[in-house]
Amino acid sequence: MEYHHVPILLHKTIEMLDPKPGGVYVDATLGGGGHFRELLKKAEYEGTFIGIDQDEVAISTAKENFSKFSYDIRLIHDNFYNLKKIIKENKLSEIDGILFDLGVSSYQFDEGSRGFSYNKDAPLDMRMDQRKTLSAKDVVNKMSRDELKQIISEYGEESWAGRIADFICEARSRKEITTTGELVEIIKNAIPARARRKGGHPARKTFQALRIYVNEELEILDSSIKDAVELLKPGGRICVITFHSLEDRIVKNAFKLLATACICPKEALICTCNHTKVLKVLTSKPIYPSQEEIESNPRARSAKLRVAQKLPVLKSGKGE
Repeated sequence: MEYHHVPILLHKTIEMLDPKPGGVYVDATLGGGGHFRELLKKAEYEGTFIGIDQDEVAISTAKENFSKFSYDIRLIHDNFYNLKKIIKENKLSEIDGILFDLGVSSYQFDEGSRGFSYNKDAPLDMRMDQRKTLSAKDVVNKMSRDELKQIISEYGEESWAGRIADFICEARSRKEITTTGELVEIIKNAIPARARRKGGHPARKTFQALRIYVNEELEILDSSIKDAVELLKPGGRICVITFHSLEDRIVKNAFKLLATACICPKEALICTCNHTKVLKVLTSKPIYPSQEEIESNPRARSAKLRVAQKLPVLKSGKGE
């Protein structure tokens, strides 16, 4: 199956990233390469362009799609958590811009064998990086009841987490749960009919929780944003597209912290934190897809774009 992904907020994201010819730009979540292709075009194909993805299929497909270009394109099979190492290994020290398009690609949802979708019966996997050992099947069959409840509640914000965990434990005591279809039926049985009639597909939140946990999506996000900002040149920009409230909260708080000059307690009379303001947030509120985009691509419905710019460093060491 061809790695196909419909880039969300494509033109607005590249407009806000504002790439210039000759710069160094990173797409930290390459996916199907839609944003990457537009980034190349906007920068007039002049500069260094790094595409990172932990999905080997994404990287191999990108190598086929971009092999015809003779420009400085570097495609790397890795996790953006290792951004600093990647930049160093590529003999670079600073970047002019970086894009994070978080969540699951259209290909990963549509490719049945990956187990991301609750609409397709497939092996219960959900690993974005197939080199990882922990799969959703391992989580569902080996975690304790309390651990399952916490994962589903915290990462899925599912009010029926305890009952779903109970039903999973009861089902696996009879037979190992191996497919997404089996898990969907267990979740449907766990959630009362009156609750299933509202709020979308009953398995959506649990599947989101398992995917986030398996891929450690939230654990690495805050530090990865801070690493990216540290690597940015003054005037460089960071664009982050999120798809649920947990991600967006992390991005919002990271930007807020890095855009604050003093983080001392409010009651402190003198600043002693020595915290440096390094960012200017360019989106006081997130940018949302247009209604037209949502109608043409329903997966865009929950997307939010936040953008910030690295400040110049003054002689005192403080950002302006």
